[in-house]
Parts: sequence; structure tokens; C-alpha cells
Amino acid sequence: MKALVTGGAGFIGSQLVEALLSRGDEVMALDDLSIGKEANIRHCLGSGGCEFVRGSILDEDLVRRLASGCSIVYHLAAVVGVHYVVADPLKGMQVNLRGTENVLAAAFASGARLVLASTSEVYGKSFQIPFVEDGDRVLGSTKVGRWSYSTSKALDEHLAFAYASLGLRMSIVRYFNAYGPRLDPRGYGSVVARFISQALAGEPLTVHGDGNQTRCFTYVEDSVKGTILAGTVAGAEGEQFNLGSARETSIADLARMIVDLTGSRSRLEFVPYARAYGERFEDPQRRVPSVQKAKEILGFEASVPLEQGLRRTVQWMRETETRRSQG
Repeated sequence: MKALVTGGAGFIGSQLVEALLSRGDEVMALDDLSIGKEANIRHCLGSGGCEFVRGSILDEDLVRRLASGCSIVYHLAAVVGVHYVVADPLKGMQVNLRGTENVLAAAFASGARLVLASTSEVYGKSFQIPFVEDGDRVLGSTKVGRWSYSTSKALDEHLAFAYASLGLRMSIVRYFNAYGPRLDPRGYGSVVARFISQALAGEPLTVHGDGNQTRCFTYVEDSVKGTILAGTVAGAEGEQFNLGSARETSIADLARMIVDLTGSRSRLEFVPYARAYGERFEDPQRRVPSVQKAKEILGFEASVPLEQGLRRTVQWMRETETRRSQG
């Protein structure tokens, strides 16, 4: 297969590129490097089966040209990270909406199949636990910038379903707190990256709120596996899937696990949300996926235990810091 991966130099995107190449696919990676790093895929470029293009999904002509001749498009490019969304909600909505429409239109024009990367954020602050793919969305006031990201990604999904009604073969995956090597504290999975960085430096681990809010952390290898299944399993077309672990972990417990795994003497420092993100910030108390649909249709189950995944991530961050300090 010939694949286009938008956001292909990012945390998840670069590891998707690697996995596709290992299957024997040809891959075109598109990234504007606002968060992604060319170093994440540089080792892939000498194989002849991978090409990198620096550019934006807002460039309609570029996206259409790159999608032409592709059999599948994996659309991962987006503005992610709570800090970015809160600081500049307009940019987030412009990139996530206009950019996604460009990618959908290009895939439709080329006849390619498409996988849209969405997020657990679309469920908002629903109390219907676990989150079922067709469950209700519950959001706060439009004055709260946090919900603009949820809204923009939900509109991306609406656009995908609209194109599906015209004949686009598409599937949607909703990531639940992916983490692992290549995490960037500025972007996706920032809580894990931040905690590990702080622990390795012997600094306090800054836990927002009371730390009792829970998430289901999913190792990136599993996230990539589910993404490829969504793009290759016939029964996945026209559907959306939660890609996540069903194991629920509080943020405070996550911090304590990372302190133990790193052997750090760091303490936990509880920081009010208002100090971290400003007034009126809201954060869902629980975020737990229903994993039944992905298991039944895709044959997907998250298989890497949290302790094992965190240990691998700590090792990667240690090695990265060592290389950085050596010049």
C-alpha cells in the first residue's frame, strides 16, 4: 500500500510511519514541525520507501498533490496539548477544521481510504462511564476555551461521516492518553512526559487539582496497532473506535508510580487548575473507554501494561537526556 501520514513526524505519527514501513508499505510523511521533529523519522528516510515533506495541512494544493495516488491516508495532524488549546483556541480550531477538511477532500478526490485520528476529548465531561462510541457528549460553556478542542475534533468526525455519505471509505479512532517514547512535554501526553522529566531532575511533580482525576493510559505501540487495524479491517469502514486501555489510574497514582520507577526523591506538588490554566478551566474527573467495539470489530486490545510502558518511556527519556547533555 502507499500511505500518506499527516503529522508523520509527531509522537504517534512517526511510530505509525515505522510500523507501516515494517509492513512493506510506501509512506509519505507530512508535518509542519510545529511540534513534530524530523529526527523522529530521519532513520526511515534512507530506506527508499519513505519520503518526508515539510508543510501544512492548511495548504490545500499540497495536501491534494500528496494524497494523489495513495491507497490510504492516516490523518493525525492537529493542534494538540491542553496548553496550546487554552492559549490559542482560534489556531486550534482553524487547523483542526480547515486542515481536516482539506485532507478529507483530498482523500475523497484520490479514492483513498482514510483513518481520522480523533480523541477521547470528544466525550467532554460525560458521566456515562465507560464511554461508548455512540454515547452522548457533555460539554461546558462556550466561554471555556478547553471545550473548543473537543468541539473541533467532534466537527472533524462530523465532516468525515458527511464525506462517508458521499462514498469516502473512512474510519475514526479516538485515542485515550497515549504515551511512550518520543513524548514531548509541550504536546500530546504531556502529563507523563512532564512527570518523568521532573522526576529525573529531582524536581517536584506538579499534579493539577487534587490528583484524584483518572485516565486510562495507553502505550503508543498499542495505539499504532489499533490505528493500522482501523485502516485495514473491512468491517471498520464507516465506524469510530475507542483505542485505549480499560485500566483506570488516578493522576496522583501515576505520579507516584513514576517517582518509584525513576528512583527519584521528588515529592508531589498539588497545583490549582486556575494557576496552571487560568480561571474557568474545567477538567473531566474520569475518562474511561468502552473497549468492546474495538475488540469485536478490529480484534484490538491494549496489551502493554502501564508499569512496563512507563519503564520503557523512562528509559527512552533517560537516554535522550544523556545524548543531549553529551552534545
